[in-house]
Parts: sequence; C-alpha cells; structure tokens
Amino acid sequence: MGRDFDLFVLGAGSGGVRASRLAAGQGVRVAVAEDDRLGGTCVNLGCIPKKLFVLASHYSEDFEDASGYGWSVGPSSFDWPTLIAHKDEEIARLNGVYQRLLDGAGVTRISGRARIVDAHTVEVGERHYTAEHLLVAVGSWPHLPAIPGIEHTISSNEAFALEQLPKRAAIVGGGYIGVEFAGIFNGLGVETHQIYRGPLFLRGFDDDLRKTLAEEMPKKGVSLRFETDVTEIRREDDGLHLALNDGSHLVVDEVLYATGRIPKTKDLGLERAGVALGKIGEILVDPYSQTNVPSIWALGDVTDRMNLTPVALAEAVAFVRTVFGGEPTRPDHTNVATAVFSQPPIGTVGLTETEARAQLGEIDVYRSSFRPIKHTLTGRDEMTAMKLLVDPKSDRVVGAHMIGADAPEILQGIGIAVKLGATKAQFDATIGIHPTAAEEFVTMREKVQEE
Repeated sequence: MGRDFDLFVLGAGSGGVRASRLAAGQGVRVAVAEDDRLGGTCVNLGCIPKKLFVLASHYSEDFEDASGYGWSVGPSSFDWPTLIAHKDEEIARLNGVYQRLLDGAGVTRISGRARIVDAHTVEVGERHYTAEHLLVAVGSWPHLPAIPGIEHTISSNEAFALEQLPKRAAIVGGGYIGVEFAGIFNGLGVETHQIYRGPLFLRGFDDDLRKTLAEEMPKKGVSLRFETDVTEIRREDDGLHLALNDGSHLVVDEVLYATGRIPKTKDLGLERAGVALGKIGEILVDPYSQTNVPSIWALGDVTDRMNLTPVALAEAVAFVRTVFGGEPTRPDHTNVATAVFSQPPIGTVGLTETEARAQLGEIDVYRSSFRPIKHTLTGRDEMTAMKLLVDPKSDRVVGAHMIGADAPEILQGIGIAVKLGATKAQFDATIGIHPTAAEEFVTMREKVQEE
C-alpha cells in the first residue's frame, strides 16, 4: 500500500516552507503541518517585527539630529498601539504571501500540531499520515530560567504584542535579542536597564564590537549592568521588584527575559521514533541534515547549528537537492554574514580575532574608528568602528566586522568578498565610494602593532 505523501514537513517556518515549495515544484507529493501562523519565528515573532520596531525606535534620535541640518521638528509623540496595528497588518500580509506560495506550489497544508508516530508516520489530532520522508523544521522557543517570580516576566514573543508600552523596563540577557530590545525600548522613551551575568554581552562576537557597543549604548541612555543577575522578582503595587545578586534592587514595569532559545522538540514524538537528541533537545543531524533514523530529517533552529533564517533557507535547498534531486548537497555554514540590529547596529562575517588567532596563529589586524560624517553636524558622540582580519600566509581576509550606521547593509557586500576568498591586496586595489563609511574597508592600510 502506498504512502500518503513523499514528504511530510513538520513546521511552516522559513525552512519548512522553502523545502515544501521546492520539493513540490519537482513533482513531489508534499504536506506541511503548522499549528500557528505561517512563516515561523522570523515572520511572526522575530526578524521582521523586530526590524520594524528598531526602525520605529530610531526616529526619536533622528528628530533630535535634524536641528543640526537646519530642520525644526515640532513637538513629537509616539503611539504604541499604532505601531502594533501597522506591524500586525504587515505580518498578516506576509502570512498571506506564504499561504499563496504553498498553495501555488501544490503543497497540502494541514492545520495543527504534528507529532511523529514512527519513522514514516505522523499524527495531527486524530488523523494519521504516512510519508516516505519526514522533515522536522519546528524551530526554537524562548527559554526562561526557573527563578522565583519568573511568571511575572515576558519573552520576546510577548514583547511584540504588549497592550501598552512600559515606562520602565529591564532586559535580562546578553545575546543579540537582549541588546536589540534594549535599543528598541530605549528609543521609544522607556527607561531601560539591561542586566547580564557575564562581564560583557554578545558572547561569540568579536571583542572590539562587543566593547564598542557597550560604550555606545549608555550614551543613548541604556543602563548596562554587567556581572549581575536577577535572583527574585516580586510584583508590588508600584511595579515589579527585582532582587539582584549584588544586593541591589530595581523596580520596573516590565521584565523581558532574553536568556536563550531552545529547540521546540518537547512532546514531538522524536524519542518514540528513536531520533537522537542533544543536551538541549536539539535534533542531531549529519552534514546533510539527516538524523540517525534514515527517513527523518531536520533543519533550521531545531538542529541548533547556526540559528539564522537565511541559513535555514540554505539548509532547505540542500535538503531538497539531496533527497529529491539526486545531488547530495551539504549546507555550507562557513563565512555566513550576519547582523545585530542593536543601536548602533553590527555587521560581521568570518572569524573573530580570538577565533582567527586560535585557528591561524599569526594574524594581521586592521582597525579604524571614527565619527561618521552625519554626526559632524549633529554633535552626537557616536562612533563607527571597523576591523579586518587577514591571514598573513595567504593574504586572505578571514574576518570583517563593523559597528555603526548601515553596518548590516555594508557587510552583505563585504560578505561576498570574504566568501570568495578575497585577499587584502584585492581589498586595497578596490577604489572606495566617497564619502561613505563603507570605503574604510578598502582604505585601511596600517596594521595594528602587536602589544
């Protein structure tokens, strides 16, 4: 007896939708199950609404800066419900786009949470479906620590739909979500505190970027509290009282925990099918995204490899080529350019200085720090910093890092060069576009001397 589908996809986020569409386009019989809105974290509770919020929050600074250029900006005010309503309209539009893409490709959409029964069977509600291949792409979910009072807090999920903007907020955590929301709240006029248990946030990013952001955020009004953690949260009449491990207290209206995300594999039936999981519940896969059960595959955040939307898309393309295209393809996780939409934002590609020294030993470092041309008239004390890391043996640029306005846009182009293995000589031979911040990447000539 034949199976219901050739491919059954669990999760209609970025990776699941891409895999479904591409496979269906090759004549494969595909079904995708989703128990929430189409588009996954990125569209609904991640990249897209986050970027819209960052853009909204930066207007306060833009209004202030306008006077330096002769503009008189009258009294301004911000209306949180208007932003939420417009954001919701855009997300609904994108949900519709994803629905049309799936329907147009001939993918069977199934509404509900799918659970794996065995190597070729899933259940959604009371119904069972069989497929030659199962692809798990259910993503990740915010993780909150078990401390007293944690029930009074929110994660980034709820932050996108708050009924009202708090007057005072604490962000707990030092990853990219934490620094982004600290910038968002601060820019919208919220008294903002960011609390992180380590000595410096953004672990895993280049240290010069981390230090520069830690210098810039307080200039904008964010209170940074490093080597500090929350031990207890109590709700009182005047707000949420945070007890900190240094003995101090903080009173705010909202506490957002951004202390990491974990794969959404709980109660998915993976153990029942014999699929091997890692220590935080991630699905263990080989370089082709195949699990230890040959018919079951996984990609995206649920595998905890490189949790970025474009990476999930690339993994989906490789999966379809491997399984249905007769062309075994490994997704390439090297030299992936990425950004942090902090304020100021970060763009980065390749190795950090610490990683470069560990892998290559000797390394040539080029650094540049300057006040961007915009702020020569605004008087704002905001610095832009850039950095190139070069392997002296091959002259290849192995890392490029920037913090400052437009860094994410600039690093996309630099990412192509680094991916192609461009040398420092080739960077130097490229004539810059003047006057831009980006030209600094092709005009850095002085190596940083070893201390």
